[in-house]
Amino acid sequence: MKAIKASIPRLLPHGCRVVACDNSGARLLKIISVKNVKGVKGRKPSAGIADYVLASVVEGKPDMRKTVVAAIIVRQKKAFRRLDGFHVKFEDNAAVVLKDEMGNPKGTMIKGPIAKEVSERWPAVSKIASLIV
Repeated sequence: MKAIKASIPRLLPHGCRVVACDNSGARLLKIISVKNVKGVKGRKPSAGIADYVLASVVEGKPDMRKTVVAAIIVRQKKAFRRLDGFHVKFEDNAAVVLKDEMGNPKGTMIKGPIAKEVSERWPAVSKIASLIV
């Protein structure tokens, strides 16, 4: 996994609900765990932009509900700072559902913008994005 060139605050904790912004069949996801994050004993893992998470589908199509899926966080409400000095924030927290561990998305289109940091780390997700900010 490639490093990100921004200081991203991890403010989507374990148990947080995020919107699925693709057409995979899921509408609302609950974060179960955050992968590849080093932590401190007793502290719940948190996710930020471009993080790989496991999530449970809370709302969506009947065949998708109550299943555990892999997802990538593409938007977050909390502002983060890029190296050029800009602060970027979005109006909601959103994720994209994956079909395998290589980063290939399950859906064929992403609704709304995604962060540039996601396209650097996960190029397969950026191929189906309509807008990269």
